[in-house]
Amino acid sequence: PPCHTARVSQVTVRDALNQALDEELERDERVFLLGEEVAQYDGAYKISRGLWKKYGDKRVIDTPISEMGFTGIAVGAAMAGLRPVCEFMTFNFSMQAIDQVINSAAKTCYMSAGAIAVPIVFRGPNGASAGVAAQHSQCFAAWYGHCPGLKVVSPWSSEDAKGLLKASIRDDNPVVMLENELLYGVPFEMSEQAQSKDFIVPIGKAKIEREGTHVTLVSHSRPVGHCLEAAAVLAKEGVECEVINLRTIRPMDIETVEASVVKTNHLVTVEGGWPQFGVGAEICARIMEGPAFNYLDAPAVRVTGADVPMPYAKILEDNCIPQVKDIIFAVKKTLNI
Repeated sequence: PPCHTARVSQVTVRDALNQALDEELERDERVFLLGEEVAQYDGAYKISRGLWKKYGDKRVIDTPISEMGFTGIAVGAAMAGLRPVCEFMTFNFSMQAIDQVINSAAKTCYMSAGAIAVPIVFRGPNGASAGVAAQHSQCFAAWYGHCPGLKVVSPWSSEDAKGLLKASIRDDNPVVMLENELLYGVPFEMSEQAQSKDFIVPIGKAKIEREGTHVTLVSHSRPVGHCLEAAAVLAKEGVECEVINLRTIRPMDIETVEASVVKTNHLVTVEGGWPQFGVGAEICARIMEGPAFNYLDAPAVRVTGADVPMPYAKILEDNCIPQVKDIIFAVKKTLNI
């Protein structure tokens, strides 16, 4: 017989995003989706599967291959009172439209003294995929996280993906949602509550994915999974890692990180992006400037992507992206074991 306790089911990140879009399109007629291949083809990654058939041409719009054009249309629509979800086939292509994202979307509320809101979501895959070389493998968390006026979210699990997308669509500010292509097909457990239409993940709150006492691991997007794998290996050696899933890059939940560092006295940051001026660099600086600095028993350590354009060859690519072994090495280094 079926179990009557709270039901937990396996949902892929792809389906979680699809659910979120479906629910928000249904909930608010101002919401619409536009981008390359999002309508008739069901989305380049099938994130918008079935939505064009259900909602029609006005709500799910295929665009020409012109990021600057369709992003500009989306930003203008947001200024005029609609709530666009603008999909980039990959965030690397958002560089064609970065002027629209930064100068048109992010700064307008401030420059109009609050008179013009720009409620828009820019979403799509971010960071390295597999075998797509340097022009398609950079992480934009630091780029967009650098800019005031934007909110920037970076989900890991299906719950993150669904809850953050719904929160982003409902937010009155421009939000950049950095997904990861390699996570789309990965199933995660989702509670019944997380699958309800009211469920959102608040922007600006990190989540402790695993409690621990010896070292704090802070990460976002796909590397959160690597941190949990590293934590499982280290636990067998008696090292208990606290794993923090940032979820939001801007505004950054530094309080959760500080509280953890006060408890563990050690910090390792993990990200897929480049080291210089990166997310980990920002976390380290904020910890050093704040009250948790006096609790550190060792220097904070960053684990990042390699400081090179991404090579095409698989073995070189693997060596450029942080692996579980790199995280374990960094933890042992900071704990001096």
